[in-house]
Amino acid sequence: MGAMGLRERKKLRMYQDVSDIAISLFLEKGFERVSVAEVAAAAEISKPTLFRYFSSKEDLVLHRFADHQAEAARVVGERPPGQSATDALRLHFLAGIERSDPVTGVNGDPQVLAFHRLLYGTPSLVARLYEYLERSEAALAAALGGDLEARLAAGQIVAVQRILAMDNWRRIAGGEDIAKVRRDAVVAAEAAFARLAAGLPAYEME
Repeated sequence: MGAMGLRERKKLRMYQDVSDIAISLFLEKGFERVSVAEVAAAAEISKPTLFRYFSSKEDLVLHRFADHQAEAARVVGERPPGQSATDALRLHFLAGIERSDPVTGVNGDPQVLAFHRLLYGTPSLVARLYEYLERSEAALAAALGGDLEARLAAGQIVAVQRILAMDNWRRIAGGEDIAKVRRDAVVAAEAAFARLAAGLPAYEME
């Protein structure tokens, strides 16, 4: 942020503020019951201005995932010499569990749980989420080399991370003790990434 100019910072702030306002309305009234015009009015901007920032109503919610689209690719690209791609991603996911990153599903904050209920309980949002995951998969595949083997590997890795996160969230949303879920999440992640490493030997090399 420090290296950004004033215009870029203002644009990022606008994205965040409008998205936060929209999500608050969606959580209060339901996604289908809130119009884009109502979001624009609450944000004190015009509807055309809103659509300059967000291409769809769904993107008002999925904006929170935008910064994560290239995360796996970045982790692979920035890994230290000698560390495999799968190990870098394993350690990154485990660190996310430790710090209660909502992307891992291990977060008991009521607002985070409500957001995930909104997301996974709205079919159009789930469909849009898969578009974000596809872009994450494509970025990771490019970081792994870009060929068919890399695309197959990226698909498996993104799927594993998504399924682990969903299982963690569902357990916490179901009322399970977050400390136990966290412990189990570490064990599950270690086992899942071990299977990935065994099945993707090309990405166990430097």
